[in-house]
Amino acid sequence: MTDQHAELDAALERVFETARRHLAAVKAAQGRIDDDEVWQAYVELNNASFEYDERLLDAFGEVTPWDVESIDPDEADARLAAGLAGVDGVEPTDPHPRVLSVRQRRDYRVPSVAALIRVAEAARRTSVPGEDEFEPIEGVGEAVLELLQVGDGSLGALDIPELEPLDGVVMVSEVGAPLDLEAFDDDDSAGPFQPNADDRLIGRLDEHPFLTADDETDEVEAR
Repeated sequence: MTDQHAELDAALERVFETARRHLAAVKAAQGRIDDDEVWQAYVELNNASFEYDERLLDAFGEVTPWDVESIDPDEADARLAAGLAGVDGVEPTDPHPRVLSVRQRRDYRVPSVAALIRVAEAARRTSVPGEDEFEPIEGVGEAVLELLQVGDGSLGALDIPELEPLDGVVMVSEVGAPLDLEAFDDDDSAGPFQPNADDRLIGRLDEHPFLTADDETDEVEAR
């Protein structure tokens, strides 16, 4: 093994280590906004990913799917502190009076049920190292849910060849009150997404993942 390959392996290990620290910090924060430990772990993960991407490019001319830029930890900490303290150390006095709500729907076609289930089972085994036995995944819905859980709820976890994205939509609204999950039954699929009478729709973004160049031109002209 060459020194360059050893450095590449070490850089990849740092990605694993920083990803685990970031996940641990996120879990410990329990959804707290602007948690300092989460931010520091994020910067470390970002920079480790950037370093690995650069070394992979130098060694083999290959790249990763991660589109990241290096972050100066000192500058990032200074910006975070300034944002938390407000201008000149004064707490912000202009909070937005409404709650922002982002609702998203994205549909997928499943080319192979068996392939999707295999990917979900592999992701689950990776997320729980040392566990030998799992309940079988039955159906595409359970497979997608498993992928989302492993990916901490991010829809990016579904960007895999085993799922073909169809049209989707994102809506941004201003609402009077935040979501109260306790007000809805676990099997209520419509209630949490149902807008109230006083909600204000700011805008809607339509997603067309397979538009051709001609389709995009037609859509622009139609607008």
